[in-house]
Amino acid sequence: MYLSLRHICKRFGTVPALIDVSLDVDEGEFVCFLGPSGCGKTTLLRIIAGLEKPDSAHLLLGGRDLARIPARSRNFGIVFQSYSLFPNLSVARNIAYGLACRGWTAAAQRGRVDEMLAVVNLADHAGYYPHQLSGGQQQRVALARALAPRPQVLLLDEPLSALDAKVREDLRAEIKSLQSALGVTTIMVTHDQHEAMEIADRIVVMNRGVIEQVGAPRQLYDEPANRFVADFIGRMNFWSNGADGSVLGVRPEHLHLAADADAGDRAWRGRIERIVFLGSITRVLVAGDDRRCTVELGGSRPDLQVGQSVYVHADAAAVHHLAGPGA
Repeated sequence: MYLSLRHICKRFGTVPALIDVSLDVDEGEFVCFLGPSGCGKTTLLRIIAGLEKPDSAHLLLGGRDLARIPARSRNFGIVFQSYSLFPNLSVARNIAYGLACRGWTAAAQRGRVDEMLAVVNLADHAGYYPHQLSGGQQQRVALARALAPRPQVLLLDEPLSALDAKVREDLRAEIKSLQSALGVTTIMVTHDQHEAMEIADRIVVMNRGVIEQVGAPRQLYDEPANRFVADFIGRMNFWSNGADGSVLGVRPEHLHLAADADAGDRAWRGRIERIVFLGSITRVLVAGDDRRCTVELGGSRPDLQVGQSVYVHADAAAVHHLAGPGA
């Protein structure tokens, strides 16, 4: 295993941030730490980077004990949300900064900077300064600077969260393409499930300092381990399944509407409370006497009206039996 994390614990005062976290990352893999604010994902990334000291941990990279290697010597590339570019340095000099610190010759620096500028599509911006760039361009520079020294691991701490939606969507596709081309082992922190599902080989879902589930995006969506994962990855309707705290869950796209109960033996009656047209789908909120749910139907549905009485039925094979988080 390329990167091995074992029994990582960290407290801030009396508050536990990480509770006995263990994880393996393969060489060349793209892994996303996904979870809500305060779940421990950034703390875990900072411990890997050497920027935060754990209370206890065993970290190995290629068989080497990282505890014996200071952050500056780990050869990790790090990209933060805030870009952290030097405002008084040009784009080219920003990218070259880490190379100079590592003793690269001037000629080697120039060649590598030109290479990285081409990789991030900023070959014509070498002489620009950060204030002359858009947010997306600044983040590309930060990415090029992190990748320039050929790091063993690339660490991304919510690098796209400060960008607007369209730029964020374009840049995450570029990051995935770049990572695949270079084959660099990458770990990214994000709270955006769509971002994680689009670019990660595996997603580590975290909650309150523990790992709830690790898996490929499709696995987490189709086979969530518990209610927390099911609710955090995609949308899920939940209904109580008894006194043991377990629930039944079904995705909105696996529910259907009909005018009568003959559509299926799981049908229940409700009234349409809200209809939202989202282009490729129409999202319908239905409420009954003892439950409410969200149904997602393909395309436009002008036949449906708010206040209309309908029957909701589920595909039996798509119903999940779920435990609570951490169960």
